[in-house]
Amino acid sequence: METQTHHRFVSLLTRKTIALVLAGGRGSRLYELTSWRAKPAVPFGGKFRIIDFPLSNTINSGIRRIGVLTQYKAHSLVAHLSLGWSGFKSELGEFVEVLPASQRVANDWYQGTADAIYQNLDIIRNHRPDYVLVLSGDHIYKMDYGTMLAYHTDCSADMTISCLEVPAEEAAGAFGVIEVNEDGRVIGFEEKPEQPKCIPGQPGICLASMGNYIFNTQFLYDQLILDADSEESEHDFGRNIIPKIITDHNIFAFPFRDQRTGKRAYWRDVGTLDAFWEANMELLSVTPELNLYDADWPILTYQGQLPPAKFVFNDDDRRGMAVDSMVSGGCVVSGAKLDRALLFSNVKVKSYTHVEKSVVLPSVTIGRHVRISKAIIDRGCNIPEGMIIGEDHEQDRQHGFRVTGKGVVLVTPDMLKQSTHFTR
Repeated sequence: METQTHHRFVSLLTRKTIALVLAGGRGSRLYELTSWRAKPAVPFGGKFRIIDFPLSNTINSGIRRIGVLTQYKAHSLVAHLSLGWSGFKSELGEFVEVLPASQRVANDWYQGTADAIYQNLDIIRNHRPDYVLVLSGDHIYKMDYGTMLAYHTDCSADMTISCLEVPAEEAAGAFGVIEVNEDGRVIGFEEKPEQPKCIPGQPGICLASMGNYIFNTQFLYDQLILDADSEESEHDFGRNIIPKIITDHNIFAFPFRDQRTGKRAYWRDVGTLDAFWEANMELLSVTPELNLYDADWPILTYQGQLPPAKFVFNDDDRRGMAVDSMVSGGCVVSGAKLDRALLFSNVKVKSYTHVEKSVVLPSVTIGRHVRISKAIIDRGCNIPEGMIIGEDHEQDRQHGFRVTGKGVVLVTPDMLKQSTHFTR
């Protein structure tokens, strides 16, 4: 009976919640991979986009009122949302709605994370939520926000911040770092400090903000209006609002942990080319930490109606095959070998070619006698016959490709002097 009552309690909370996904980020550390798309629209995991993960989390958590706030080069993101996330019952109050920067209250575009929410206060008020869940739209993870909502109300919190326990050297200069007392109440917050403060009794470990917040709605309104009136503010939750409210209000931290093990749960910031490549490569292991085959927590997306992947030819020197790889619909591997490769939809790999340790985005054609190693091949590339990528980084740079500090090679249509005038 207690379990049923608890589930009922959480379902009531989620129905009274609106989720706002901040999806306007440029993702500048992804360089040319975000030249034509916002970071949340970047493909990930063979058939998904980054935005699909926080959106799927909200749906799986029982939250079905969702606004997606867009700004930078949002066309491919909006097209994806229209194709894959528009099938909700408006008569039941369900929606995934795009909230573009449209100068609703001033002559400015979104000036920061807090300002993005502030500029949509009139829309939020129309839905009359009790709670507002603010989410970053550019991280890869699976999380039940209902558990966080229950924690928020149990603590009688005004605001709750989801956080991860991370090594201090990982958090330095990269994350907002939270200090808490023994009850989990936030008593300190620094945005991207060079020397993060560690958790008492856990040297070398600190609490890093995930950029996900729950607010009591009226409390959020009050703080956003105060912040909007401040000429000194950058109108950012981490830099401005959180440091000002922790002294006089009930702000709590919610550590994001695996419910089975109690350890830090899977979460990836794929904001650099190396991190993006590594997170995709992790999916190719026998039992990856991120389970995309979990029927209890499906990751939803839009995918075109495509034929199954096909592997053809079985000669000794010309065998279509894949080892430790993921291959999506519409792909044809014609007398080529894939070794730890992740192919998105509609990729064509021609004979006598070898692709290893690489991420190949949709609609790529790879010619004959090509060798590709430890690379990211952007959507729409046509790799010419005989090209070698990833074996000689000096040669890669001469071709105009980008080589990261960890030796990942990025190839885009622009670098190949090929047309990029198609939907991204």
